[in-house]
Amino acid sequence: MFRSLPTPRRRDEDAEHPSLSIIIPARNEAESLPHLLGTLQEQNLESFEVLVVDDHSTDDTISIAKSFGATVLHNESKEDGAGKSSACWHGVQHSKGQWLLFLDADTRLEGPDSLGKLLNLYQHKGARGILSLQPFHHIEDMYENLSAIFNIIVIVGMNKFTAWRDRFEPAGSFGPCILSDRDDYLSTGGHKAIEGAIMDDLALGQAYLDKDLPVHCMGGKGVISFRMYPEGFKSLVEGWCKSFALGSKSTHPVVMLMTILWIAGSFITTGAFISSLIAMNSASIMLTGALYFLYALQTMIFARRCGNFNRFIFIFHPVLFSFFAGIFVYSIFRVHVMRSVTWKGRKINIK
Repeated sequence: MFRSLPTPRRRDEDAEHPSLSIIIPARNEAESLPHLLGTLQEQNLESFEVLVVDDHSTDDTISIAKSFGATVLHNESKEDGAGKSSACWHGVQHSKGQWLLFLDADTRLEGPDSLGKLLNLYQHKGARGILSLQPFHHIEDMYENLSAIFNIIVIVGMNKFTAWRDRFEPAGSFGPCILSDRDDYLSTGGHKAIEGAIMDDLALGQAYLDKDLPVHCMGGKGVISFRMYPEGFKSLVEGWCKSFALGSKSTHPVVMLMTILWIAGSFITTGAFISSLIAMNSASIMLTGALYFLYALQTMIFARRCGNFNRFIFIFHPVLFSFFAGIFVYSIFRVHVMRSVTWKGRKINIK
């Protein structure tokens, strides 16, 4: 199900690249934006433009972006939708670069050569289609560890990290970091063509695949990271609820089956271990206890590929899986019954 997660390693220090525009959609990102803009200023590359597209923020997003020298644009779209797609499209209309890099405002680059690694890798892959990275998840507060199973399944659900990675078509692209050639982007209609999509990353990737353009998905460890939902537990619930029920539709049935079996295994091993303790059968306790802790170890290995999750929490892996199952059911309810989700104070209607 999750054989490996490749990360960018190629380094061509003297490689030359086309002009680059970095487009950052931002809605109330006053806390996160300084981290990203600060790391962009530290990059070794000589020139690139940074466009921050304000999506009706009510905090200090605009003033912070200007203080770092970024060009601030205002997304005037009032249409119903997720907002991010229209902001990205607005940024493209005002950009000059031949290569377009879309970054979420809560991301940050890991080192001064991170941007160079990303561009070199795209060049190495032929500079066509999309190169998307899933940022490494940095944890600071205890509640953020509840995202562990979600991070694993987001990556596994892209279909490209199983033991048969070349057999399955990618489900789309990772949303937080997307690099594309301008001509390829415009040929697909870009974010304008997917403006009504809640899962803009999956929809954009599919638009490229429909045009027979490649979509490359990789892990971002060592290049790009983020801290998800630092605002608190409510934000974490809203964020995962927004995306999960819809995103699961793009996962290949074989990968989905493996994922379901893996999730079920946590509950099965837990139930068997508890039953053995109740029965006070020593041999059974040793066997089921070993299985329980092996499951904890495997889940930890998977999660640590995605972020710096605390190792000890995986001893309680049934709690993590139960939280995931609860949010997934709640997401299905919001999407298919209430037909709306909430994100950053905005109600998003599901069409």
